[in-house]
Amino acid sequence: MKKIIALIILILGLYTVSFSKENSLARVKKEGKFIIGLDDTFAPMGFRDENGEIVGFDIDLAKETAKRMGVKVEFKPCEWDGILFELNGGKIDMVWNGMSITPAREKQASFSKPYYQGGQVIFTKKDNKISKVDQLAGKVVGLQLGSTGDYALQNSSVFTKVKKVKKYGTLVESLMDLEAGRLDAVIAASSAGGYYNSKNKTLAMSSESLLEGDGSGVAFRKKDVSLREEIDRIIDEMKRDGTYKKISVKWFGE
Repeated sequence: MKKIIALIILILGLYTVSFSKENSLARVKKEGKFIIGLDDTFAPMGFRDENGEIVGFDIDLAKETAKRMGVKVEFKPCEWDGILFELNGGKIDMVWNGMSITPAREKQASFSKPYYQGGQVIFTKKDNKISKVDQLAGKVVGLQLGSTGDYALQNSSVFTKVKKVKKYGTLVESLMDLEAGRLDAVIAASSAGGYYNSKNKTLAMSSESLLEGDGSGVAFRKKDVSLREEIDRIIDEMKRDGTYKKISVKWFGE
C-alpha cells in the first residue's frame, strides 16, 4: 500500500512540475502577446528614435521572435534599478535589454543562453584618456545605477581607490555629464557607450576592460521554464538561418 501511495505522489509531482513548466508559454500564446521590460535609453539595444519609436538590436530580435511564435510583443519602459522587481511582480514577462548575466541577478531571475558577448570598459573625454583600470584611482567615476558597470567597478581592485562614484538613472545621463566635464570617467558596456560615441566621437574608450566578455541574456521569472526554453530555441534558430547576423550587422556593423 505504501508503495502505491508513493507512486501516486511521484506521478502527481511529475504532473505538477510538467504543468508549471508548460504554463508560461501556453499563457503567452493564449494571450497572444508577451511584454518586455527595458530601459528605453539604452542604445543600441533598445531606445527611442527621432520619432519616439522604440528601436534597437534587442527590439528587432524580440519582434522576430514574436513573429515566429505567432504572437505580438509589447515594450514597457522601466527604471533599470527596479526592473527585476517589475518582472517578479508580474508587470512584464521578460527583460530583453542587453542585461548581463551576473550571480546577483541569477538569484532573482533565470536567464536564456547568452546571446550577446560584450565587455565593461572605461569612457573618458579624448583629452583625458584613461586606458587602464588602475588609472581610475583618485578619479570621479560615473555609471548607471544597477548596471553591470556598477557591479564590475565594485568588484575591481581599484574600487577603494576611486575618489567618488556618481550613479545615474540612465547611461546617457552619465555620458552627458562626462562630456560636460563633471566626471573623469564612465564605466559602461562597450556596445552602448560605443554606439553613443559613434554619433559625435567626443569620447575615448579604454583598451582594458573591467569585466571582459560578460554575456547578455533574456531574464525570466524562475518558474517560467517553458517560455525561456522557447526563446532559446528561436534565438538558436535565428543564428542558424542568418537572421541574427543580419540584425547584428544592422546595429553593430559586424
